[in-house]
Parts: sequence; structure tokens; C-alpha cells
Amino acid sequence: MVKKRLIPCLDVRDGRTVKGIQFEGLRDAGDPVALAERYAREGADELVFLDITATNQRRQPLTELVRNVARVLDIPFTVGGGINTVADVEALLLSGADKVSINSAALARPDFINELARRFGSQCVVVAVDVRLVGTEWQVMTRAGTTPTGRQAVAWCREAAERGAGELLLTSMSHDGTKSGFALELTRAVADAVSIPVIASGGAGQPADFTAVFEAGGADAALAASIFHFNETALPALKTYLHTAGVAVRL
Repeated sequence: MVKKRLIPCLDVRDGRTVKGIQFEGLRDAGDPVALAERYAREGADELVFLDITATNQRRQPLTELVRNVARVLDIPFTVGGGINTVADVEALLLSGADKVSINSAALARPDFINELARRFGSQCVVVAVDVRLVGTEWQVMTRAGTTPTGRQAVAWCREAAERGAGELLLTSMSHDGTKSGFALELTRAVADAVSIPVIASGGAGQPADFTAVFEAGGADAALAASIFHFNETALPALKTYLHTAGVAVRL
């Protein structure tokens, strides 16, 4: 049985890990390298690092941070933020990243997904999809969640998978940081629409939320930030809880 993955997410701004609610009200959560080392030691399956201001500030990805993180990790990690070219991806992979996460660049030029999949392999390409509930429809957002695209969430996820994405990182901005649970119906709709792994993000608040997103939501992995950063839920205890609940996890 394929095991479900738990993935701490480190949103990085100015060299520090930060966390907010619905992408706003950011507060400091610590040094990203130290946090990465801690999470690897506690049993994280993977890590995700997102430079949350790189796109809007039109900056290059943080290759120096990637090198520093690679020195302390023995688990896979994904890096996103400000990635616009094949050269950006090559630099990050050569610096030690295992995967890259693309969002705004993929929406602006969907062929970018195809290019990266051909050049580096789909296993390296994670397409991040930030969505917000507008009325009764989930709409895709771009530029760190600040700009609506007019795209419907499930349709864009399906297109990204068909173009060669290896995974989808699906974030409900409506749930992000609220600790009210994941967007289960959305996650299930995407999981049913694609044949690649779906990482659910946004809304984790308690262990039962993870059980729900794996079982009812059909997610292959769950990403969380504040509950880990601020010691509200420890990774080892969460894995024990999931194992006891019958969810296949790596202990």
C-alpha cells in the first residue's frame, strides 16, 4: 500500500519562516534551515519551501537557502517561488532541491509545464494551485494569491496533469491558516479528476483533519505549517494517531 505523506511547509520571506491566515497577517516562525533539520529528525516525509514574495518582487529563487537546506536534509524537498525559466529550475536542482513548485509562471505560460517535464522529468515538477471559493465555484488565483485568473480549479488541475506535472500542490486560500480543516470536497474532486498525486494544503488544525483529507478527500499527502511551526501538533504523535486510525503512514 502506498503510504500517505506528511509535509511541513516553510513559507520564507527575507530569509525567515513566516505564517499567516489566508496569506495575510504574517508572523515569524523561525529559521528555515533549523526548522528543516528538526522536521527531518521528527519524521517528516518531505518538506516544501516557498519563497512567498519572490514572484511579486520579481526576484530570482533562493539558491543559497536551498544549498544550506540540502546540507542538513536526508529527505526530499521541494522549492517554489519566483521560478520563471528552465535555468531557474536547473539552478535549484543543482543546488540540492529534489523538486520545484511552479504556479504563476505555469498559469501565464502553460507550455512551461511541458518544457520542464521533458527536460527534467515529471517527478521534479510540482504545479501549485492556489484557489479561492468565489460564490459556489473554486477559482484559481495567481501571483501569491493576489490575482484571480478566471480559471476553474478542477479544469486547471486536469490540464496541468495532462501537460506533465508530477504532482499537484492544492491550497485552499479560503481555509489557509484557519485550522478549520481541509477543503475536502475540493480535494476529492481534484483527486478524482487526475491520476497524479495530490498534496492537500490549507486548514489543518488537529489530527482528525488529516484522517479526513486522506480518507474523504482522497489526498496522497497533506501539507501543514502553523500546527508544526508553533508546536501545536508534533509529527511523531500525528503519525502514531494516523497509524492507529488505520491510515498507512511511514513510522
